Amino acid sequence: MEFPAELKYTKDHEWIRVEGNQAFVGITEFAQHELGDIVYVDINTLGKEVNSEDVFGTVEAVKTVSDLFMPLSGKILEINKKLDANPELVNSDPYGDGWMVKIEISDAAQVAGLLSSADYQSLIGV
Repeated sequence: MEFPAELKYTKDHEWIRVEGNQAFVGITEFAQHELGDIVYVDINTLGKEVNSEDVFGTVEAVKTVSDLFMPLSGKILEINKKLDANPELVNSDPYGDGWMVKIEISDAAQVAGLLSSADYQSLIGV
């Protein structure tokens, strides 16, 4: 399993790649593995301000639906349109084409509260 060192992680199994005052958000390889085959991603928060730890959408697997939690407070700038036709990208490329939203970060200081790759691996026991 991969845990890219340049990403930050949450206890709820989201990852975030910060690029200046914007960031990409998705779910970790561990999370997608636990959920199984992803069949639908539902995010209807485009253009909205979402606070850290708020639900910004859901991901549906064959046997379950799971909430998606925002790692940092920010405004949802973009939703990954590729997931509409190909939700399985979350399984095949969770850190690349399987990203879910792009946000404008409201409070960069919150980044310090996120987990490093090593901390996340300790959390999930690998």
